[in-house]
Amino acid sequence: MAALSPARLRLSDLLRLGGYGLRSRPLRAVLSALGIAIGIAAMVSVVGISTSGQADLDEELAALGTNMLTVAPGRTMFGDDATLPDDALDMIRRIGPVTSATAVGSVGDTSVYRTDRIPPGETGGLSVVAAQLDLLGTVDAELAGGRWLNAATARYPAVVLGAAAARRLGDVPAVYIEGRHYPVVGVLRTVPLAPELDNAVLVGWDAAKSYLDFDGHATRVYTRSIESQVEAVRGVLAATANPRNPDQVDVSNPSDALIAQRAASSTFNSLLLGLGAVALLVGGIGVANTMVISVLERRAEIGLRRSLGATRGQVRTQFVAESLLLSLLGGVGGVLGGCLVTFVYAGTQRWPAVVPLWAIAGGLGATLLIGAVAGLYPAIRAARLAPTEALAAA
Repeated sequence: MAALSPARLRLSDLLRLGGYGLRSRPLRAVLSALGIAIGIAAMVSVVGISTSGQADLDEELAALGTNMLTVAPGRTMFGDDATLPDDALDMIRRIGPVTSATAVGSVGDTSVYRTDRIPPGETGGLSVVAAQLDLLGTVDAELAGGRWLNAATARYPAVVLGAAAARRLGDVPAVYIEGRHYPVVGVLRTVPLAPELDNAVLVGWDAAKSYLDFDGHATRVYTRSIESQVEAVRGVLAATANPRNPDQVDVSNPSDALIAQRAASSTFNSLLLGLGAVALLVGGIGVANTMVISVLERRAEIGLRRSLGATRGQVRTQFVAESLLLSLLGGVGGVLGGCLVTFVYAGTQRWPAVVPLWAIAGGLGATLLIGAVAGLYPAIRAARLAPTEALAAA
């Protein structure tokens, strides 16, 4: 007589069995799922709030120029002032991690006056600077009034005043430079990343060459790079700007704000790992406790199933499936709750609300993993019960 093989449980059967175990004790299932949800919500909200706070901090630090480096000519071996090559700016722009680069050039000893009636010695200490059209975006400068130079005004006599220069000159429609009146087309706000521009009277690069005998050599190049590559970019800037004489190039050091930003990121990451691990541990203990009690209370059911032909593997699978369903319910609720807490708290602090996808996926994945591990021992214990022993103890 051929031996009978046990029927295979389909996925739908496993889901029904697992759901039956939860529905038969709804209060305990709800409380257990709530414990898991609180743990996962704590993890997701801690990650979300910390990431939102870090995003706000990154924005503030980015305003301090964490990824900005400046290049300027140094001195020759004889102590004379060096100059940057004419193609220095174009060469710097070709550096891979450099996202933007622009330049300004000092226009010699040119003096600026409010009108042609001011005595020659009363210059007010203002300097005339030739500027590239993309200066504002690179140094995060903003206009207090008027407009910035464009392709047309950069070729003809027109100026934009720095914040300090505008205060010293007053509200004037034009300034007097080298025997010519230059209309004032705009005024800058204070530029924290480039304070030297506050005392400058900015003219277009081409106009400076045409009307002020500007030699076309940049005296300062501003660069913005990918933050993770700032040190690498600094290492090649001098040789890129002046390949023949890199020792005659001065390159600024990375901003101290960049160091502070990385230290803050490291602290946040350590905090997230610690609190997340504690939250998941608490949820795992709750699942394991629920499943162990469930096995003790359902010995009669286990014995009956075994006596009707259920194999040990099927009993194990039933309890693992029940544990996974319980964990999944708690995990989904925890993720939703954690996201809600993050958005509400970030809104009250006026932070950008950020919940990383890895936190959501990690929370659900960790919940299922912990549910499987926590339900494994009770499932093995249930499968080891002999039918007669389970029925007798019921």
